[in-house]
Amino acid sequence: MAVLIEDYALLGNCRTAALVARDGSLDWLCFPRFDAPACFAALLGDSDNGRWKIAPSESGCQSRRSYRHGTLILETLFTTSTGQAMLIEFMPMETDSSVVRMVVGVEGIVEFTMDLAIRFDYGSTVPWVEKRDPHTMTAVAGPEMLVLRTPAELHPLDHHTASRFTVKAGQRLGFALAWQASHEPVRESFDVEQALKQTETFWRAFSDRCPDVGPWTDQVKRSLITLKAMTYAPTGGIVAAVTTSLPEQVGGERNWDYRFCWLRDATMTLLAFMNLGYYEEATAWRNWLLRSVAGNPEQIQIMYGLGGERRLPEYQLPWLSGYEGSRPVRIGNGAATQMQLDVYGEVADAMTQALKSGLPRLPRSTEIQKVIMPFLESVWRLPDAGIWEIRSEPRHFTHSKVMAWVSFDRNAGVLAQSDNPQDRERGRHYRKVADEIHADVCRNGFDAQLGSFVQTYGGKELDASLLQIALTGFLPVDDPRVSGTVAQIERSLMHDGLLLRYDSERSTDGLSGSEGTFLVCSFWLADVYVLQGREQEASDLFDRLCGLCNDVGLLAEQYDPRDGRMLGNFPQAFSHIGIINTALNLHRVVCPVKTRATVDVVAP
Repeated sequence: MAVLIEDYALLGNCRTAALVARDGSLDWLCFPRFDAPACFAALLGDSDNGRWKIAPSESGCQSRRSYRHGTLILETLFTTSTGQAMLIEFMPMETDSSVVRMVVGVEGIVEFTMDLAIRFDYGSTVPWVEKRDPHTMTAVAGPEMLVLRTPAELHPLDHHTASRFTVKAGQRLGFALAWQASHEPVRESFDVEQALKQTETFWRAFSDRCPDVGPWTDQVKRSLITLKAMTYAPTGGIVAAVTTSLPEQVGGERNWDYRFCWLRDATMTLLAFMNLGYYEEATAWRNWLLRSVAGNPEQIQIMYGLGGERRLPEYQLPWLSGYEGSRPVRIGNGAATQMQLDVYGEVADAMTQALKSGLPRLPRSTEIQKVIMPFLESVWRLPDAGIWEIRSEPRHFTHSKVMAWVSFDRNAGVLAQSDNPQDRERGRHYRKVADEIHADVCRNGFDAQLGSFVQTYGGKELDASLLQIALTGFLPVDDPRVSGTVAQIERSLMHDGLLLRYDSERSTDGLSGSEGTFLVCSFWLADVYVLQGREQEASDLFDRLCGLCNDVGLLAEQYDPRDGRMLGNFPQAFSHIGIINTALNLHRVVCPVKTRATVDVVAP
């Protein structure tokens, strides 16, 4: 039986990430980047598709785990009939591609079993395994090599590598697995204890900068660490999630690869970083953005690779059975070629916030703006794929038009403050376009019979993204059209106290099946409640959402209230951005004295 998504914890080093289950099985790992082919892919298949399990030999033992405070160092305490032992796991920050797992005796004597199955290229390739010495093993397949160093004796077992060992109270056994190119000489080993100290120092130095957010500080700090772990340090890119093809419906086809940098997701992450005072991360992402979108404005994409790569072809892996039989397993993402108008608004909003926060204006960003805005002016009237990336015919999505308005509105506001008369003239033109879009949305996106804005022009369906009408300032929160939209969304999309993003069962989005409640949408609703003065309802909803986090504070993309389990890729940046922004909005109301951590309006 597959491990529940919420039973996984995250390890990472700001280059790649691993998922490890409660039972000590490391079931997902891509070396050397988030989007590289996995060498452990049991998450999307079974143990023969690659895993690394270290756990007590005794079946039915108890386990309890947590992250070391302020870090991404995972500690799992196993209790057996003969004693207790702790498994300490982390990815060193001082090495490019390695994972360390330390078994520490706490009480008595505990026998452990290790099962290692390395399968390169997403679980398809069995490597050539060679024992270099009693405690060093290499696994090679084509260009890749993994090197395992361990104090325990190793022996082969049906194309797996096995070990059985005991640990006594006070004893520490360190296992280190490192990736390298196969044509290079085997690299020297490193001191795992020193690596542990350096990694703890790194994460503590980062998380200790998090400002006080009242009773939500610990939750915000955990989400902040998670988002940091999802950044690709060499370039500043930010992935939407560290996994691919975890299903939005178990057994369904809504399975996507999220290991890329969406402009939308990344700009929201940028805002979360800036709202907490993390300007170094914000600057790195802005530099990534300016490199990635450089060129012809007609060729700007909604997502890119970690280094700004544009070609992200989508294909399927037929040899993987999928998470709980959810096929297909997809690599790459065909949505990269879609037109989604809303990303221009999200980027413009983020850039405006960056300027307000004190990030210096870069000449290159001004030049890019001068190219992008005329392009957006020429295309905003066109249908698009929308924020939810439908795979049917493009439509006139109300949210897309609203975010196009945001782009012109924010740029007009910035240019109005310029000392350059030509800039101010451009700003006046952008204001005129913004007013034109605003009138178009109010005329075509509002259904008087429903008393609500609707998902698409002329349609009747609701969409949680319409909450952005209030959050972006498109209309005042006390406008009757906003109140009516919020009420209709509550009536139509609320499922057991949480929001669907839209009614997928009735939608013509080009896909079969349904999905769970999309967690960031419920955070948006809580943010709107704050703006409406419904603080208690906002707090209650926020507490409900935070209560869905697993035992180590992580959230997936979606939640299924019926079966009480997480769905979708994990952990999901959108969900953790929601935690941070809603906590800040609540903190702003509860503690109105402004601090570095608060801004006038924290819009997701």
